[in-house]
Amino acid sequence: MKLHVIDTGFFKLDGGAMFGVVPKTLWQRTNPADENNLCTWAMRCLLLEDGDRLILIDNGIGEKQDAKFFSHYYLHGDASLHKSLRAAGFAPEEVTDVFLTHLHFDHCGGGVQYKNSDGALELVFPNATYWSNADHWDWATQPNAREKASFLKENILPMQESGHLQFVDPTAPSPFPQFDIFYANGHTDKMMVPIIPYKGQKLAFMADLLPSVGHLPLPYVMGYDTRPLLTLEEKASFLKQAADEKYVLFFEHDPVNECCTVQHTEKGVRLERTFSLSEV
Repeated sequence: MKLHVIDTGFFKLDGGAMFGVVPKTLWQRTNPADENNLCTWAMRCLLLEDGDRLILIDNGIGEKQDAKFFSHYYLHGDASLHKSLRAAGFAPEEVTDVFLTHLHFDHCGGGVQYKNSDGALELVFPNATYWSNADHWDWATQPNAREKASFLKENILPMQESGHLQFVDPTAPSPFPQFDIFYANGHTDKMMVPIIPYKGQKLAFMADLLPSVGHLPLPYVMGYDTRPLLTLEEKASFLKQAADEKYVLFFEHDPVNECCTVQHTEKGVRLERTFSLSEV
C-alpha cells in the first residue's frame, strides 16, 4: 500500500468559529489570525493506492462555486486537486473510490464539476464509486438550519443521480480491507474517520474530529460542531486510544503540519511530535 498527500489549496475561516468558546488570546498562539480575524486552513486529502484500488479520501472545495461564494473563503495557494493528482502520477479517471468523511462543501466539493457552460454537472471521477453512509446522507440532504449553508446540493446530488453513490453500513465491518472506520457524531451526524494500518502503525485521517494540532486540548471544539459536548467525549476517547496505541494523526486542515503523534501528560493528551507523511 502507498499513501499520497493530495493538497487542494488553502482557505480562510473565522478563528473564533474554529475554536468555539476558547479565547483568542489562547488559540492565536498556534493559529494566528489576520486583520479580519480569519485563520488559514489547509484542505489536505489522502490518496490510497493498493493493488487495483485507488481510493481518494475527501477532495477539497472544488472550483464550481461563484465569485461571491469564494469571496467568503479566500482560496489561495498554488496547489489544487488536479495538480496534486498529476504530481502523484494519476488521472481522475483512474480513481476507483471516493471516500467522503462527510458532505460539508470543503470536503466533497471537488468531486463534482461543471460539464459545460449551460450549468450541467458531472462527476470529476467518472469511474469511481462515491461513498457516504445513509444516516449522514439523510442529514445532508434534509439539512438543519445550522448546517444548511455547508451542504450544497450541487456538490451532493450528482453522486446519486449518476448512479455512482454507495453507502457504508455503520453496523457492519468496513467494506474496505484497507482501513477501519471510526464514526463521530459531534461535528455532524455520522462523520467517518478512516483508520489505516500503514507501515506497522495506525494512521487516522482526522477530518473535522481534530482539524489541527491547535485543537488537541479537549475544550478546543469548533463553533461549527452541532453537538460540542459529544465532540468533547469523542475526542477524549479517541485521543486516549491514539496515545495508548501511538497512532499517526493525519490532519486535513492544519495549515502547517501533516501528521503528529500524541502522548499522555499531566495535562491530558498532548502533542508528542509533528512530521510529514513521508517520514512515517
